Amino acid sequence: MRSPGRPEPSRAVQRQFGRLIATGINSAEAALRVGVSVPVGSRGFRHAGGMPPISLAEPTGRYLSFEEREEIALLRAKQVGVREIARRIGRDAGTVSRELRRNAATRRGTLEYRALVAQWKAQQAAKRPKTAKLAANDTLRECVQERLAGNIRRPDGSIVVGPEPPAWKGLNKPYRQDRRWVTAWSPEQISHRLKVDFPGDESMRISHEAIYQSLFIQGRGALKRELVTCLRTGRALRRPRARTRNRPQGHVTADVLFSERPAEAADRAVPGHWEGDLIIGTGRSAIGTIVERKSRSNLLVHLPRLEGYGETPPVKNGPALGGYGAIAMNAALSASMTKLPEQLRKTLTWDRGKELSAHAQLALGTGTKVFFADPHSPWQRPTNENTNGLLRQYFPKGTDLSRWSAEDLEAVALALNNRPRKSLDWRTLTEVFEEQLRSLQQPGVATTG
Repeated sequence: MRSPGRPEPSRAVQRQFGRLIATGINSAEAALRVGVSVPVGSRGFRHAGGMPPISLAEPTGRYLSFEEREEIALLRAKQVGVREIARRIGRDAGTVSRELRRNAATRRGTLEYRALVAQWKAQQAAKRPKTAKLAANDTLRECVQERLAGNIRRPDGSIVVGPEPPAWKGLNKPYRQDRRWVTAWSPEQISHRLKVDFPGDESMRISHEAIYQSLFIQGRGALKRELVTCLRTGRALRRPRARTRNRPQGHVTADVLFSERPAEAADRAVPGHWEGDLIIGTGRSAIGTIVERKSRSNLLVHLPRLEGYGETPPVKNGPALGGYGAIAMNAALSASMTKLPEQLRKTLTWDRGKELSAHAQLALGTGTKVFFADPHSPWQRPTNENTNGLLRQYFPKGTDLSRWSAEDLEAVALALNNRPRKSLDWRTLTEVFEEQLRSLQQPGVATTG
């Protein structure tokens, strides 16, 4: 057996590393938690394409674990006999004897048992290299590659060249505008379509997961790694689903995540919990929308462009002149929220947009605790999403929203609030909201504003 050089981490460490990656943390943090260096963890993560290279299930007790090999090495160094070692670790003496003979280090010309080297030798001997199905079946591989990276063709069959792509450098996600045009069927589409195109040929079958593994994991020898640019995402590494939820932007700290929102905010029985977002128009124009969860009553926030927009060149890290930068958004939203009674401005659930990066100042000035929904989770703000869809009747996509004044927005909000809703037993939003206000004005209930 060749010299181990620097042995790779044990399989127990690799399994622990894979489980931590699956929780959503990055490779550097996972490496430190399992006790390996950051370069080793990051390199292993890249070489595996972001996928676990081995099964994360614990092996059966049939095989010696790394902890048992450490115990064998310690006892052997103390000149303890084979039978005594076997008795102490609860194994057969023959198992210990074979372990000491097969997996001992031999670099100095003598047998010297070391747990790390023994674990590496055992892992090497346990490997059962299996030829990938795409590598063994040329017809299947060509079919998959053609549907994944085939040329775009006109109805007459002529090829559309498209943009000139840059050279593949293994970057995780190249610029979208530089990606070449390809057929780009997804692996799942390819897998299921093969059953339709080759109904009687069982050799033309492959799962979509096997295609992903051939793309992401280096050394499979089936599909070229650069074909990952043909995937819709263009990623060279698989990203664990949990990572998208655990990776907050700079302005989203742990205390303002959606999971930290009070339980009463999820129940529409308690008023004062709001949802908010922007509707975007052309020319960096936008309108802020905030909706109360119980009454569905909405407020529209006027966001005019700041002075100098279109005239002053943009300054790096300078104020956003489009009207919905952090400073302008904070001022406009504070002006709208402070018009409400204090009891009706408890929490505000917002999208992950940077426009609310000054949420700490907003919470301090208005008393409204801000929480941010998880990425790509619009269902966590259902009332606001539904209202934004209704507002597109008045503010269609592709129009300049800066032409409307604050008075215009107030008129639209009034019209929307006076629509009867089935969910409110055909009462209007204004009627339900006024009922909430009256309940706050009962004797013994303090009000502000």
